[in-house]
Amino acid sequence: MAEQSPVADTGPQRVFSGVQPSGSLHLGNYLGALVKFVAMQDQMPCIFCVVDLHAITVPQDPKLLAAQTREIAAAYIASGIDPKKSIIFAQSSVLAHAELGWIFNCVARMGWVERMTQFKDKSSCKDAENISVGLFDYPVLQAADILAYKATHVPVGEDQKQHLELSRDIAGKFNRDFNAPGFFPLPEPMYQGPGARIMSLKDGSKKMSKSDPSDASRINLLDSADDIAKKIKRATSDSEPLPSEVKGLEGRNEAANLVGIYSVLAGKAEADVLAEFGGKGFGVFKPALADLAVAKLGPVADTMRRLMTDPAEVDAIPRDGGERANAIAQPVMEDGRRVVGFWRP
Repeated sequence: MAEQSPVADTGPQRVFSGVQPSGSLHLGNYLGALVKFVAMQDQMPCIFCVVDLHAITVPQDPKLLAAQTREIAAAYIASGIDPKKSIIFAQSSVLAHAELGWIFNCVARMGWVERMTQFKDKSSCKDAENISVGLFDYPVLQAADILAYKATHVPVGEDQKQHLELSRDIAGKFNRDFNAPGFFPLPEPMYQGPGARIMSLKDGSKKMSKSDPSDASRINLLDSADDIAKKIKRATSDSEPLPSEVKGLEGRNEAANLVGIYSVLAGKAEADVLAEFGGKGFGVFKPALADLAVAKLGPVADTMRRLMTDPAEVDAIPRDGGERANAIAQPVMEDGRRVVGFWRP
């Protein structure tokens, strides 16, 4: 009996995104990703992954990795992602990611991956020769993450646009190389808008990061109310009062960052924030921002702590999510294997 040719993709629209379990989440992750994920789940089906395969591109403590994976899952839930609406799972629990990643390694071109600026940034050190091949190649695995589910939309910030373009290039080349027009969709970016880039509390020109050696540079999602208030009140600022218009923030990185944080937490336009606080100094603005941050982040942290005291409750969600994710990915892989020409018994 002749095998049937896979049908070109006509499936539903679907969002895919992931967060790496490489340390505590912070305000930038919350405002730039988690809050936006919550809104997306009412727009179309969503798959939210904890990308533990990506985490091991740099050395990890195996004893901590599983706990950090669980913490990200807890953060998804505490932030408002509904595991009944959306799929939450650990990347390593669905083998399609690794298998499709290898197929895509054989489709992608070296020159494409070498042009990825994030790798250039991460490898620009004196020990560059000891960086793992996985760190070089992880944008190809990102393409597999997305396309194993034929995801059509991917939320991206400025630093991920190039990687999504690579995913589109790989999907297009696969479709052409194997004479399978439309087999993989070309995923579209969902630009994240306000809050996509939260900067350090100590240097408004640098992105807030968990790798920053100064804990005072970021608000961690599990910080206490006192710690949140202290960090905001001690955040770097200038001596000038806040302007009354947004254009007055130009050249004032730290002020712009604090106003931007307030804007996203409050759900207000920056112009509205400045209409309220314009002409006032940071002695007035910072306490107001601290109160707002505590009010918004406190319930999230409380829910995360509660969930983390009961690992079985948390683990049940990515376990179920992994089964649901696998149910989507397996038919894609079965068709993909036939397209490539792999022998099937």
